[in-house]
Amino acid sequence: MARTASRTSAAGGRAAAPRDPYLANRLLAEVVRTVDGEAARVTANLAESPLAWLARRGLLTRRQIDAGEQLRRDFELAHLGAKVTMRWDDTPRGSGRRSAAPAADPSAAALSAKARFEAACRATGPGLSDVLWRVVCAGEGLETAEKALGWPARAGKLVLGLALDRLADHYGMA
Repeated sequence: MARTASRTSAAGGRAAAPRDPYLANRLLAEVVRTVDGEAARVTANLAESPLAWLARRGLLTRRQIDAGEQLRRDFELAHLGAKVTMRWDDTPRGSGRRSAAPAADPSAAALSAKARFEAACRATGPGLSDVLWRVVCAGEGLETAEKALGWPARAGKLVLGLALDRLADHYGMA
């Protein structure tokens, strides 16, 4: 497991500045990945999305990055991701006096974001929206998305680029 970039000093109790500013944007962890059918331990940056990884390597244009980030923002605002924590909302209301209050309606912002997300997926089409959802929203790597969609190796980069271009057209980005 990697060490954290900042440390707390014993005397002052304040966090010192990281030695390498690049490490400040990292959340490193050892994860197990399957590579060619065998489990391998790798160090991964959990704070980085696959879209950011591709952008940092110059494989996406600014327009494609902005379109992908807009889609991810709508996905998250609409609360469409998997629920991985305990739900603390009330139980469904019964007919008695001691029953729980009715469940709250989703906010207008969440409903609006869901409508924008669904419109964007319809605009890109079924084949392209699949790779967008997997890479941009679910955070899957291109290799994982390619395997899940039954595509040949290295096809995902090209198809993702086309999907992001169509998405940017939908959003009216110049």
